[in-house]
Amino acid sequence: MRPNRQELIEMLSLKKKDEIEALYKRAYEVKKQYVGTKVYLRGLIELSNICTRNCYYCGIRKDNHLLERYYIDKEEVLKEARWCFEQHYGSLTIQAGERSDSSWIDYIEELIKEIKTLTDGKMGITLSLGEQSEETYRRWFEAGAHRYLLRIETSNPELYKSLHPAENSFENRLECIRSLKKIGYQVGSGVMIGLPNQTMEDLADDILFFYDEDIDMIGMGPFIPHHQTPLAYLLSTFNPEEALEQALKMIAATRIALKDVNIASTTALQALHPKGRELGLLAGANVLMPNITDTRFREGYQLYEGKPGLNENALAIRKALEESIYSIGESIGYDEWGDSPHFKKKKITPSENL
Repeated sequence: MRPNRQELIEMLSLKKKDEIEALYKRAYEVKKQYVGTKVYLRGLIELSNICTRNCYYCGIRKDNHLLERYYIDKEEVLKEARWCFEQHYGSLTIQAGERSDSSWIDYIEELIKEIKTLTDGKMGITLSLGEQSEETYRRWFEAGAHRYLLRIETSNPELYKSLHPAENSFENRLECIRSLKKIGYQVGSGVMIGLPNQTMEDLADDILFFYDEDIDMIGMGPFIPHHQTPLAYLLSTFNPEEALEQALKMIAATRIALKDVNIASTTALQALHPKGRELGLLAGANVLMPNITDTRFREGYQLYEGKPGLNENALAIRKALEESIYSIGESIGYDEWGDSPHFKKKKITPSENL
């Protein structure tokens, strides 16, 4: 049954602390019932900060000329993937600025194949590489990637236009999401919470968008202004506590409404509170993406202000995550892909879509 829009608006509009806590507890009970209390890890490799887009909110936008650009070569990526595999992370995520030139497309295809060979096909691979042609998505899928995260950022087309240059089309982004689904990927999407001129109605409609588009996994987080973007003027009025609370309410409402999807507790939550990711888990999230990128590259991949863990090595992050997950009474799905129960329920085989 399609979630009730008015009920979503009411959940997202809660102000009293006891009512908000009750919302989190309700979401956690739904999480326990539909996806359990096992946390799935996706080792995150931030492959490159070279980007062809100019989104007004993003720290690695093309026109940020203060940023030193990088991309990680194949040997380093395979080293990080091997480490991830040896640490028994079930999956890794490859994320980068958006490019669609042929050399980049070929490079990603080679990486996927070599990671699959390196891990004897056991490592799950999620991609978050922006808008591409259906042919490119298909090539990467056939190479061995099986999840793709493409955030819609907001389901309100007018709000989307206010955040992107004219050449970036809401309709094209939506078409990409639908292409991914047609090919057979587990499809992830998500939004930023707390955007300028965003309303509670917009956020409720975002959740309905996830439902209507049959999204399998959700990666969303608070909008945090970056000082090297056109939205830097919002830094002076940004309230971290309010941003955190609204993001957690959004996670909780999404869990209650969608029940069996995977929901990530994003690093951006930790930028607002030292225990932000744990709070996300307690509000209904069930996936974490610990950064396994070599620390020498992390300074260059700051999409928002105040990104945490820039100097923490991957092993230190793993130990801290283990402790925090166990401290709230949850377990870790080591050596498991942790596929979305929502996706499994569809009983779709990739061959049906090829």
